[in-house]
Amino acid sequence: MKKIQLAHSPDADDIFMYYAIKFGWVDTKDYEFTNIALDIETLNVEALKGTYDVSAISFGMYPLIKDDYALLRTAISFGNGYGPKLIKRKDKKLKSNFKVALSGQYTTNAMLFKIYYPNARPVYMNFLEIEEAVVSGKVDAGVLIHESILDFDDSLEVEKEIWDIWQELAGDDLPLPLGGMAIRRSIPLNRAIEIEEILIDGVKVANSKKEELCKKLEDENLVRISDKMLTKYLDMYASDESVELSDIQIKALDKLYSIGFEKGLFSEPIKTENYLIPREYKALRSS
Repeated sequence: MKKIQLAHSPDADDIFMYYAIKFGWVDTKDYEFTNIALDIETLNVEALKGTYDVSAISFGMYPLIKDDYALLRTAISFGNGYGPKLIKRKDKKLKSNFKVALSGQYTTNAMLFKIYYPNARPVYMNFLEIEEAVVSGKVDAGVLIHESILDFDDSLEVEKEIWDIWQELAGDDLPLPLGGMAIRRSIPLNRAIEIEEILIDGVKVANSKKEELCKKLEDENLVRISDKMLTKYLDMYASDESVELSDIQIKALDKLYSIGFEKGLFSEPIKTENYLIPREYKALRSS
């Protein structure tokens, strides 16, 4: 068996998109996947080091690892009319240099936030700690991500949606790129193609057995939310639109990387298509 390290976040959408494979519902050929669950910023940092074979990453940091990792087409999360939220206390008026809690230096939401609020003073912490930091006054505001956007303390209100920031910066009605998967370039191309196909099957099977899979994830305490909240969250971030990158999602990624280049965050503009696995190699190899 060929062992493949697959790192993902412990958030409901990542768990959902991977666990059809973990539960043996997908033909994994001659691969044995070992999964590692870490928060997204830790995964971003580890990707910069080249730690794992396959890893979930924030789309906003991909240009920093493009020489070592290719983008996968599957297990992707985009917002469409929704996304991370900048929240503050209802009794708080924000100054231009407000202190804000962000879930990580390399996250996509941090990238967009810092472009829009250049004078804000970021503090980085685990996303699970952000709500309490805002409630207690440790910070003036914070950007909630993942399941936190669905339910937060009554003393808080939304100051700005990252979706709205994205719409203002992108200038088009494009989905908001948040996170995806990347695979180490040192893996032989034929193997990389097979791994991508397995992961695509995993997301397809997860969606086709959504009710059964959600119940199993809840029964085994593998997700932090349950019932209607879990269904609502998965409808947002782990749906049929997560199976494989579409043309409009690729266009949105290109726009994200164009904005990053224009703002001096990336050394060169990149086109997403050039950094996906060239699947045509499989047909050429067998011809």
